[in-house]
Amino acid sequence: MGPFHIVLVLLALGAPEAPAADRPVVRYRPTHGELRYTFGGAPPIRRIRPGTRLVSWTEDCYDGAVTRPDQFPTKVIPPGHDNPQTGPFFVEGAEPGDTLAIRIETLEPARDVGISSFFPGFGALNGTDRTAILGADLPETVWFYEVDRARRTARTRSRDGRLSWEVPLAPFLGCLGVAPSGGEVRSTVVPDNFGGNMDCPEVRAGNTVYLGVRVPGALFSFGDGHYAMGDGEIIGTAVEGAMDVTLTVDLLKGRETPWPRIENADWIMSVGAGRPLEDAARVAFKDMVAWVREKTGLAEMDAYEFVSQNARAPIAQMVDPQYTVLVRIPKNRLPVPAGR
Repeated sequence: MGPFHIVLVLLALGAPEAPAADRPVVRYRPTHGELRYTFGGAPPIRRIRPGTRLVSWTEDCYDGAVTRPDQFPTKVIPPGHDNPQTGPFFVEGAEPGDTLAIRIETLEPARDVGISSFFPGFGALNGTDRTAILGADLPETVWFYEVDRARRTARTRSRDGRLSWEVPLAPFLGCLGVAPSGGEVRSTVVPDNFGGNMDCPEVRAGNTVYLGVRVPGALFSFGDGHYAMGDGEIIGTAVEGAMDVTLTVDLLKGRETPWPRIENADWIMSVGAGRPLEDAARVAFKDMVAWVREKTGLAEMDAYEFVSQNARAPIAQMVDPQYTVLVRIPKNRLPVPAGR
């Protein structure tokens, strides 16, 4: 058993992680030609060992093409170039049936401007290809936000310039995923059990995201930096922007993770994706029942009751081809031996 195997066994048992100073570091900033636009179907851009700290960068969801408020994304983004990805990265030793544990260390806006927009045929409050109506589309619209790092806010104005508002900076990655199983290639607009375009605000610094490995090497990638976003992402975009990213990738051998999971010191969280919205919620609630059973040993019906009375379930987004629901449980509410 080599030193990496020892680290992996300790991680699987929940033991303390290896000191950060002992971890290999890879610094990688992609050129535009190295960006990818699918999960699966692309060769790895780098090979990394488990335990690697990755210091990197990712482009905004507009492929860097929107540079002025008078530009419409539908006119300047090349077809199929939504949500460009940094990666994919081949994790040595990762095999189907294992799990990547991706600890997000830092996320910071890489530009002084964030961009939000409405695309015709997209969003929660207008007709789409799935929800057909006879009324006209809402107009394509773009908002530029000024990023104030000192105050940790992003500020914009109404289209007529009369009013302004600001939102707190809360950076997260809209996309984080591995290659799907079976050689499948999926658009970077889609979330599913491999992760992908989850648009989940909990994919943020300080949290660990667990993704089940589906192909040798896992082939994980990330992108779609969000500077801020409200629950639901109802207009179809967050305050979007390029992001400086630092994360550490560990490997849990022999541990399957059917749907993405997220954890920090205070919460365990399950992510579900699907349509209609209740199917996305069912996926996340079912996975949370299973996770509570794994952590506590509860029988299925007891875990079902516990989750029913303790869960919180925000809608992450209801605009993508599949919607995303997050179910979370506070760790300090997990069951303990009776009598304590």
